[in-house]
Amino acid sequence: MLDILLDGIIDTLKLMPYLCITFIILEFLEHKMNKKNESILKNSKKVGPIIGGALGGLPQCGFSAMASNLFSSKVITKGTLIAIFLSTSDEMLPIMVSKKVELSLLLRIIGFKVLIGIIVGLIIDIIFYPKEEKSIKEITHLCEEEHCDCNNHGIIYSSIIHTLKISFFILIVNILLNILISKIGEDNLSNILLNKNILTYFLASFIGLIPNCASSVILTELYLQNMITIGTLLAGLLTGSGIGLLVLFKTNKNFQENIKILATIYLVGVILGIIIDFII
Repeated sequence: MLDILLDGIIDTLKLMPYLCITFIILEFLEHKMNKKNESILKNSKKVGPIIGGALGGLPQCGFSAMASNLFSSKVITKGTLIAIFLSTSDEMLPIMVSKKVELSLLLRIIGFKVLIGIIVGLIIDIIFYPKEEKSIKEITHLCEEEHCDCNNHGIIYSSIIHTLKISFFILIVNILLNILISKIGEDNLSNILLNKNILTYFLASFIGLIPNCASSVILTELYLQNMITIGTLLAGLLTGSGIGLLVLFKTNKNFQENIKILATIYLVGVILGIIIDFII
């Protein structure tokens, strides 16, 4: 039990700098930006999925959480957020490096995730949500929503308050997930993926959605042992956006919108996993 608590605390502490930096940016945008700068920011949303997809491919643990906060405050578009979620790299990268996997394979996997993230993000912004995403919106007033009285204390103080609130939420969920996975057993999760049928892709994508390092570790290890296909691996890695989805459901008040984003990521993972194995 102590190990579970420590893992949850460590995972949460790793995210806190990203969360704090994000809230400082959001507070700055809310309090300091003039209308001209705000207009420039909103116009840049047109290429957001390209930038987000490329940045998501870089090895880091908190970028998806940062993106969720920015989306909830209407700074980035839905397409940009999904591009980041799909391209985000997590524990897969250090595991493959430690196993001395060929650099070409590693770059192909990351490049594929980035490319799919950009394509899907652009399609969502351009075709499905052109009016919704490109309409002029005011940046959500974080202080009014959280009642943190930041006008009397300043940007740094309010950013720390926001960070502590959401970090506590993440900590509780992390601990609960660690307990759940310890009860189920990583071996049992692995065995589920060994049944080579169409359901494997659905299961891999579902496991990838779990905001815990165990999911990507299991998928990567099984692939390196030649126990699952590259399509099954990618089905899970595409949906593995780390803690991003968890932060999204905490910060974005539109629950139906969150479900649509989750469903989009899940279906992209399943469909692309099947396609990859079919053509390779």
